[in-house]
Amino acid sequence: EKLPKYRCAMLVASYPRRLRAVIAAKGASINYSVKETRVDVKESVRGQTIFIIQTIPRDVNTAIMELLVMAYALKTSCAKNIIGVIPYFPYSKQCKMRKRGSIVCKLLASMLAKAGLTHIITMDLHQKEIQGFFSFPVDNLRASPFLLQYIQEEVPDYRNAIIVAKSPSAAKRAQSYAERLRLGLAVMHGEAQCSESDMADGRHSPPCVRNTSGHPGLELPLMMAKEKPPITVVGDVGGRIAIIVDDIIDDVEDFVAAAEILKERGAYKIYIMATHGLLSADAPRLIEESAIDEVVVTNTVPHEVQKLQCPKIKTVDVSMILAEAIRRIHNGESMAYLFRNITVDD
Repeated sequence: EKLPKYRCAMLVASYPRRLRAVIAAKGASINYSVKETRVDVKESVRGQTIFIIQTIPRDVNTAIMELLVMAYALKTSCAKNIIGVIPYFPYSKQCKMRKRGSIVCKLLASMLAKAGLTHIITMDLHQKEIQGFFSFPVDNLRASPFLLQYIQEEVPDYRNAIIVAKSPSAAKRAQSYAERLRLGLAVMHGEAQCSESDMADGRHSPPCVRNTSGHPGLELPLMMAKEKPPITVVGDVGGRIAIIVDDIIDDVEDFVAAAEILKERGAYKIYIMATHGLLSADAPRLIEESAIDEVVVTNTVPHEVQKLQCPKIKTVDVSMILAEAIRRIHNGESMAYLFRNITVDD
């Protein structure tokens, strides 16, 4: 049976028909002739459980629209359950209000619910609180067991390594890695001086004094402007292997700068471990030219082109845990096994 040439190929095509809860891509056609996404489900899905497997390529907005249209087509075809398998959840960085912006991640969660999704399987959300944006269950799987295994098996002399948090906000994740590997922990703090972000976030531009004649008794205290120190490393990395851990590696300028600082402090090898390797723009070239020895990411996001451009990029396969999650949900089994020994900070 020939599968459609589409990213959401059948994951369980070899299952017996009685178990085949119909992966959504089966028999679906996508039409871009007029720059619009159109989905035609070629067989009946009435009363069945559907799994839509959607990875997020560089054209993230097109991928989201494909997912929404496909989910809505299945909903109107009377599918019983529509489960989205989205290894990297897009717009997860936009989960907090900044200036006059918006929480786009909340908007996307509402759109997916409105389109008909009833469950989502994803991996390493940027913030665990994002699960609260959804009105249906979300299984947030972890990639850390696979990355920890890679460190133990592929990093020579990993016992001489130290886990590094690129920023204080990443310290909890780094602490979890350090405790599981029985290694030391270092935290980087500060920022490069005279960066453009200083001018953009308004920390050096206090608001002008407004006329408060209408409220003479209201006198709010003036907040002092933030001023971060130059980048410093809290912890001894001299003569050690530095392993920087994070959830997303996209623009790599911060990682390159961190690697330079760690080299100056005496680290003789530098690894970067991240779940989602977006690696946009000139990331492969910058990594190749930097002091970074290896970048290890999982295959939640396609990055074959980037690997061809930079041999320092390595991939860890996490498809096993996603496939097991699908099998357990389909059979009505407990998901607790996939979260064994997982704590809140992981």
